[in-house]
Amino acid sequence: MIFFKISSFFFFYFVVTGVYVIFMPKILQMLGYSALQIGIIFALAPLMRFIVPFFFLKHFKLTQKTFYIALIGAMIAVLLFYSSIHNFYFFMLPNMLLGACLGLILPYIETYAMEHLQKERYGKSRLFGSIGFMLIAIILARHLDDYANGLHYLLFAIGLTAFFAFWLTYNNPNFTPSSEENEPFNLLHVSFFWIALFLMQVSFGAFYNFFTIYETDHHISLETTSYLWAFGVICEIVLFYFQAPILKRFTLLNLVRFSVLSTAIRWFLLFAFPSSLFIAYFSQSLHAFSFALHHTAALSLLYTLYTHKKLAAQFYYGISFGLGGFVGALLAGYFYGSYLYLYASAVALLALISLLFFKVRE
Repeated sequence: MIFFKISSFFFFYFVVTGVYVIFMPKILQMLGYSALQIGIIFALAPLMRFIVPFFFLKHFKLTQKTFYIALIGAMIAVLLFYSSIHNFYFFMLPNMLLGACLGLILPYIETYAMEHLQKERYGKSRLFGSIGFMLIAIILARHLDDYANGLHYLLFAIGLTAFFAFWLTYNNPNFTPSSEENEPFNLLHVSFFWIALFLMQVSFGAFYNFFTIYETDHHISLETTSYLWAFGVICEIVLFYFQAPILKRFTLLNLVRFSVLSTAIRWFLLFAFPSSLFIAYFSQSLHAFSFALHHTAALSLLYTLYTHKKLAAQFYYGISFGLGGFVGALLAGYFYGSYLYLYASAVALLALISLLFFKVRE
């Protein structure tokens, strides 16, 4: 039953992510937002993800009460989308609230999932998130003739995410505070690793925020682009399911390095062959390494480096998907054009160089 609850949470959480990442940029473009405005909007949620973990270093603790407030806040934020989406400045506010809340929700559950299921079974649960992401990519592409449909799907998914999160955590003794939360937390002693995580997600700014627009601008239909998203997620699912032998055979650091190198190649291919559907599918196949393998290996490595695992997970999302996503969204919005993915490839290579300076013994 625990496996079912965790998997259901992942499924609907990443349906929310799919609607937000795949279709919201297109919705905003349909409503007349400029590329720079889209970049700013999608920089706000990651920025809040980056800021929030610092409050839990000294001032607050990530308790169940805080977690439930975040669930309610996320639902309120999505409801506010309906009334604010036509005004760029008003729309910034619920995006900031949603980013702050999601920055609390996922690490809280994911830490428990990694510890309870172990990294071998974790992938089989986490792949349900990938399935949710893939299904919404296919389904919503056929119903986006009216932008409001995207908001309806988003509201439905955030409601079910909150339901399964509450069901999993309520009266669960594993979510009570532990002694590990009083341990000191130091970011600097593995600084090169944090820099690499940050740069990796900066490079993803071009993908998460502008892949749909980039492909449709190069004469690939929205429906075909949704299939590209889905194919990348299928490759991700396959790796999540079969990753256990890989994690046992190779060191976590080498797996992270390999995944970053794969990402640099992936972005370069999109730059070099922007109108090739075959290359687009091949580059999406690399999502198995640049997301699934990187995510599990990086998070597992952090859990070996830090005693306070919940806070480590929060900073993982805050520094990589948060600050990295913030900077990546802004840069992608500013540099959007034919050279976008060349810049993204260069940033991924910088992440690889940072990893070469990092030693686990630090």
